[in-house]
Formats: sequence, C-alpha cells, structure tokens
Amino acid sequence: MQASTSNKPRVCVPVCEKDLGALRNGCELATEWADLIELRLDCLKELPEQLASHFSRPAILTFRPTEQGGHRDSTRAERKAFWTSLAPQIQADWWDVEGDLVDELSLNWSRIIISHHDFSGVPDNLEQIYERLARIPAAVVKIAVQANDITDCLPVFRLLDRARREGRELISIAMGNAGIATRILGPSRGSFLTYGALDDDSATAPGQVNARRLRSLYHVDKIDSETMICGLVGLPVMQSVSPHFHNAAFESEGINGVYLPFEVRDAKEFFRRMVHPRSRELTWNVRGLSITAPHKQTVMECLDSIDSTAQEIGAVNTVVVEKDRLLGYNTDAAGFIQPLLARFGSLRDATVAVIGAGGAARAAVYSLRQQNAVVTVFARDTGKAKLLGVSCESLAGNSFAGYDVVINATPLGSGAYIDQTPVTSEQLNGVRCVYDLIYNPRETRLFREAVAAGCETLGGLEMLIAQAKLQFELWTGKKPSSINDALRDVL
Repeated sequence: MQASTSNKPRVCVPVCEKDLGALRNGCELATEWADLIELRLDCLKELPEQLASHFSRPAILTFRPTEQGGHRDSTRAERKAFWTSLAPQIQADWWDVEGDLVDELSLNWSRIIISHHDFSGVPDNLEQIYERLARIPAAVVKIAVQANDITDCLPVFRLLDRARREGRELISIAMGNAGIATRILGPSRGSFLTYGALDDDSATAPGQVNARRLRSLYHVDKIDSETMICGLVGLPVMQSVSPHFHNAAFESEGINGVYLPFEVRDAKEFFRRMVHPRSRELTWNVRGLSITAPHKQTVMECLDSIDSTAQEIGAVNTVVVEKDRLLGYNTDAAGFIQPLLARFGSLRDATVAVIGAGGAARAAVYSLRQQNAVVTVFARDTGKAKLLGVSCESLAGNSFAGYDVVINATPLGSGAYIDQTPVTSEQLNGVRCVYDLIYNPRETRLFREAVAAGCETLGGLEMLIAQAKLQFELWTGKKPSSINDALRDVL
C-alpha cells in the first residue's frame, strides 16, 4: 500500500534523549514547529518495557543502529526483538525501519518508512538502491546520503523528480552542510517530509537545520516551483547572517523568494552543473548569488559578462542570472565605503592601512583610491599584495602609528579564527580608527585590541547591510525596506 502524494510541506522534529522524562519533554517542545515527531528510541540509555503515551503530533518510531547513524550499538537480533515486541506497544503512527530487516519482520506496510543511510558519500548505484526499496510495499521510501560538495545534491533531487513521476512517496536527503538545499527545497519538490532539529544542539544528522529556522527564516511552507532561489556561495558559509537579511527582505517586499547557504568546494562545477542556464542539470528558478571566500575570483571564469567595477577590482561578489546569461558585479566596494564616508565625511589624503590581499581587500583598495586616500596594503604574502597596485609591506611586527584608519580585510576574528587578531593593541597605538570587516561576532578580538589602544572602532555589519541592499536590488529590481533589525537580532 502506498500513501497518496501530497504537496503540503511536513516538518518532522527528531527527539533524541537519554531518558523517558526528557523524551516526553522534548516531544512537547517540538510541537511548536513540528508536523510530525520522530521518537529516536536508539538514544535512550535503557529501553522501557513499554512506552504507552499520547503524542500531540503524529509520531515516527525509530530505532537506528550505529552503522546507519544511530546511537545504539544494537545487534541484528536486538533490533528484530525491538520491532517485534516493544514497538507494537507504542502509540506511533509510523515505523522507520532499515531496509536490511524487512525480510525478517511481519509489518503493516501502510505505516512503514523503509530507510537507507550512507554517511560516506553518494553511492554510484543510488538509483538501484531506490529501485530496490521502491519494490518493497512500504508507504514511504527514505534515502539519506552524505554530500561532500553542493553538486552531490543533484542525484538527490533527481530521485525526488523520479519518485514524483512514479507516484512514489520518498524522503530524499543529502546530509551535511553541502546538502542543506535538499532539506529546505525538498518538500517543494515532492519530498514526503523534511527533518528539522529541536534546537541548535539537537541535530540527529549532519546538516540538519533548526526546525524553527526552517519555518521562520526559510519559510519552507511557502516555497514552490515558482520561488526565486538566491543564495550564498562559499566555503564555509554556515556562519553567515546573510540569509537573515535577504529572507527578511523577500518577506517584507512580498516576493516569493528564498535565500540559502550553498557550501561549494568546486565553484566551476557548481556553476556549470547547477547554475548556468545553458548547462545546468537542475530545473529551479535560480536568480542570484552572493559570492564569498574563496570563490570571488574563480567565479569570474564562469560568467558571460562582468561589470567594469568588478573587472577593475578583480573580484565578483554578486551574480545575476539573466535569461541564459550570468552577469557579475561587485557590491563590496560600495558597501565598504559607505560607513567610512558616514564617519569621516571625506577620505581625501587620509592614510589608510589595509590588512589582507584577498577579494575583500581588493574592493577596499579600489574604493579608497576612488576617494583619493593614501593606501598601503599589509599582508603576509607581499607578492599577492603587489597585485593590488598600491604600496605594500609585510604585516609581521609593523607599527601602524600615525594611520588614520586600519582595516582588517582578513578572516581573522571569525569562524575557525575567532580567537585570532591580525594586529595587537601595541601595533595600533596612535591609530585614529580601526575598521574590522568581520561582522560575526560583532565584537572581535581586534575590536578589543583597538579599544585598549584608544582607537575609534567601526564594524562590518554596516558594510554587510549596505552591500546586501545593492545585491537585493540587482536580483529583484526593488530597494529593500529598512530591515536592519533582522540582522542585529541574530548577532
């Protein structure tokens, strides 16, 4: 027996706790955002003799072994005993059973989700795995594989397309940060459900998005085949707050759009296989992309046209899909300079030190030269810095005394480098203002060093907002309303 296909998005919240009290409490908390609740009984330290309980949402019963991503090193005999003896006593609407057990169990197929997990990658025989599971008369087939790059989402989306054509209920997910698009877009492409974590610390699989964010940030319930897809292309991207800005802008302007994080290792393959209208393998309404490190220069090779500002800077941070062409722009430069001009009024003859020689530094140098500032680049790789066309010096041990502005255009201070700073308070003595382009966290170690040295400070949030507004206008033709609080609330 097969369940009838439905276009209504369903969010399932897994509850994984070590004792029954916490499990019941988690189920209650999950009801705020969940359409279904998954009872992960493999997480319990001790299995109860029975678990008769009423759940305020439909429940999926799961008893996952470690080799399939579970929390219990169960033998085959123990798993069989669980489904034979304990499971029938639990008031659950669905059972999620691994495909390797089906021949040994007597099951009511109308309530079975038959599942397969691969945490190593996307197997070459994925279609055959689907075909084998689809022959089993279970109500729903579930296949979850590990995405190591964004293009690993393609076979997952292809399975959803096939299952929809065949009238088969399917949950198809690419796990990991590179697979998040399948979790957010999956329901709109026919996935029976998507999984959302109870909170940021409760994910039961790699890349599982917080259920609250699925609904309140990504608006998974509103996504359909016409939804405009935009996103952030980089590595890493999960720390970015850009989804908060752009998704709030879509909502406030009444635009059917969603902005996603795209973790991309191979930018050229991503643009060839998933973005460019003349070669992409995915049917989706992709409209615009933000480009961040390390792809701001590589992406230029994938575009049909690049505007003069981006050409001169040598870096693209914004891509627009226009009919069958990809157009490149740079909004970093304008976004970068606006907060400085608001603070100083004029930068003519101001002495400015730019730390770094990557895409952000390129945009900063371009804008500063446009304002007739006197710019020096400080970098560990002076050979790379010389390509920016201004004076350059080694960063090691230099004093910045006498500079009007010192700008951090490196990743030091965020992500994996959150405890690091490019310069110390001793080096900053005598500097008027320190401008840190890092925006998350808002107070970096460099900020603290600058305050200790008696410097004024300027953060990267203002730049982020300014350049994001320009991106939004390029993609939609609309200037977003004042929604700065959407960012400030999450930082």
